Amino acid sequence: MPGSHYVALSGMRARLDQLDRLAADLANSATAGYKGERLAHSQEPRPTFVDTLDTAIDVSISGRRLDTASGAIENTGRDLDVAIEGDAFFEMQTPGGARYSRNGHFTRATDGTLTTDDGMPVMGENGPIKLGDGQVAVGEDGTVRSGEGVVGKLKLVRFENPAELMQDGGARLRADGQEPVAATTAVIRTGALERSNVSVVTHVAELTTVTRAFEALQKSMSVLMNDIDGRAIDSFGRR
Repeated sequence: MPGSHYVALSGMRARLDQLDRLAADLANSATAGYKGERLAHSQEPRPTFVDTLDTAIDVSISGRRLDTASGAIENTGRDLDVAIEGDAFFEMQTPGGARYSRNGHFTRATDGTLTTDDGMPVMGENGPIKLGDGQVAVGEDGTVRSGEGVVGKLKLVRFENPAELMQDGGARLRADGQEPVAATTAVIRTGALERSNVSVVTHVAELTTVTRAFEALQKSMSVLMNDIDGRAIDSFGRR
């Protein structure tokens, strides 16, 4: 296959990856604490297998990076809704290990454990937090009170390179190869949630641009394969 075909195909592949990322971001635009992703493109020299392809360049996705910009904080008035102001994440325990999130929409399990909205225990500095039967109040430093007593303190962590955290479904993140450290400067706001940082308007505009680029590359492939190649075959066939 000529090098020009590979260039167009690699460009289409990169746009498909962009469309997948945009679709995931838009699907989670209403998910509390969700962080969108950014993609970067790079030019990848393809290994040489014939001299005519020595200068062929493929387009590829050079990596995904988390958009760590904060979302707007919205008051909810619910005592188990908490938002973080500052560089920090909540930690939760899942069957796959520790995970991290800015989604502070917590619930009380039947045994009193403080959990995420999908049932994962929220970690305190001394392990999972058990709530009593009384009203819950969370202080600015993450101290959790239930009734008249302190039942724990939310474990708030930060990372050296938060943009390299990987999405693990919804607003949940995993820290492949990074170790969390205690976040000491973050402040907790009770009765509030941090909204997604995804701008629907911006993403729809980008979606339109990516779709048009994909269609243009698709058309160029059609011209290359059907028109140019067809004429070449017809021309050589007459000799």
